[in-house]
Amino acid sequence: MTYVVTENCIRCKFMDCVEVCPVDCFYAGENFLVINPDECIDCGVCEPECPAEAIFPDSDDRAAAWAEINAKYATQWPNITRKGTPPADAEEWKDKPNKTELLSPNPQKD
Repeated sequence: MTYVVTENCIRCKFMDCVEVCPVDCFYAGENFLVINPDECIDCGVCEPECPAEAIFPDSDDRAAAWAEINAKYATQWPNITRKGTPPADAEEWKDKPNKTELLSPNPQKD
């Protein structure tokens, strides 16, 4: 089992989860984070830290469609080990549904 970042993270990208990850398995896109399934140790400490409630175990039905997306972008985006500054409008996007089309394939810019 691994944990998966889902649609709720798009345009929020709070990054509280990154700070608690003991194995640094988060990777950062322009407006989304992913978890590398090959690095995640299934500890679950990230799940309760996410203000957007976007992280679920891969056994959860809400994670199914996102597992492949996490695996794909974890190989393309830079690793992130510290919490950065979330987007200025993150709170406005936190609970909005149907954000999948807004997912940017671009990596985080430094």
